[in-house]
Amino acid sequence: DTITYSAALSACEKGSQWDQALSLLVEMGVAHVELDTVAYNAAVRACEKGGQWDQALSLLVEMAFAHVEKDTITYNAAVSACEKGGQWDQALSLLVEMASAKVELNTITYNAAVSACEKGGRWDHALG
Repeated sequence: DTITYSAALSACEKGSQWDQALSLLVEMGVAHVELDTVAYNAAVRACEKGGQWDQALSLLVEMAFAHVEKDTITYNAAVSACEKGGQWDQALSLLVEMASAKVELNTITYNAAVSACEKGGRWDHALG
């Protein structure tokens, strides 16, 4: 059920097992277990911790396609994944998407975006 899978996804997140997290999401779909925001958030965080920014962004696209709501936690993990992957432009795009979707941006969001710009040598974007 959803609770069991969410616990397994959380374990994947803590262990940076992004590939296992993605496999669990597929398994949930096959088993007709509801894929909710909590489940996706754990998978996005697993991708972030595993350094898989592209997989994290793919999950956001999948969430939109599945009509699963993205929240601040979802976006923060994706922005952090982009920051760790040196994808400052993707990180900033996510901030714009958050604002247009009326999702709350918080200190974590801004810190990750500024760090992404710093790592990419784009202080002009971080300050502007």
